[in-house]
Formats: sequence, structure tokens, C-alpha cells
Amino acid sequence: MIPTLIPLPGSPWNVLPPGVHPATLAEVNTVFAINQKRRDLYDGLTAGAVALSLAGCGKIFLDGSYVTAKPLPGDYDACWDPTGVDPAKLDPVFSIFANRRQAQKTKFKGEFFPSTMLNTSNQPFMDFFQVDRFTGKSKGILLVLLSSDPVLKRRMS
Repeated sequence: MIPTLIPLPGSPWNVLPPGVHPATLAEVNTVFAINQKRRDLYDGLTAGAVALSLAGCGKIFLDGSYVTAKPLPGDYDACWDPTGVDPAKLDPVFSIFANRRQAQKTKFKGEFFPSTMLNTSNQPFMDFFQVDRFTGKSKGILLVLLSSDPVLKRRMS
């Protein structure tokens, strides 16, 4: 279940409370796909999740302004667990980071990073995603287990 967003003094929008919060794609849809822009982003996120799942990815972590109270986020940010992923089945777009990840944004309307990839010399994206960019304070992210997600099972059958 997705927790209620909380204010974070200094941040322009309410955010998820600190921690990694399990969620299904159906819950993400209910809580965050509340207008046309957000529904379009959700559709891209789901398409990316299907592609990752087909390559053997078992989980993704969802972040960015999409999982805040920002009314019209520009995109979403996600990182994916590379454990069990077959590189031969992985869509090559997940490895294209040039031009501010434009190829990913064009195909999936958001950005996907391997969760183990470093954002800085010693900070994996998984950790980077849990820091509010406006305040430097801790905030939460969502964990979606792809292997058991009902939305993905329906889309892949």
C-alpha cells in the first residue's frame, strides 16, 4: 500500500515518507495517474516495466516528481534491479544514457537506470533516489515487484 504523501519543509510538493514502500502498478495507477499527463506517464512506465520483466527483471524502484504531489510532472524516474536480467533480452534503450536519456523518454516517457549504477563516484541511483533534491533530506521511493504484479501478468498474457 502506498503511504500518504507528507510535507517536507523546503520541498515544493509533498513526498513519500522515508523508506522503500512496496506497491503494485494498480496502486500506482490509482494514487498517481490522476490526470491525463500522469496517465500518459503511467502508460510509459507500464510499457517499460513489461520490457524489463520480459528480460528477467524482478523489481523496479519508482521515484521522481511522479511520486510526489506535483500536479504535472515532466516524467518519472525509475531504477531496475539487474539481478537475473538476460542482457540478450534487454531492450537496448535501457543502456542509452546520452542526450539526457532522450531515447528512453521517447519510448517510455521516463528514465530507467540500473539500481547499481552510480550517480556519483560512490552513490548508487537506489540511494540517490531516496534524497529530496530540494532539501537534501530523506524521502521515500516505491518498490514494484514485477514478477508478481497483476497488471504485468495481464499485459503479458
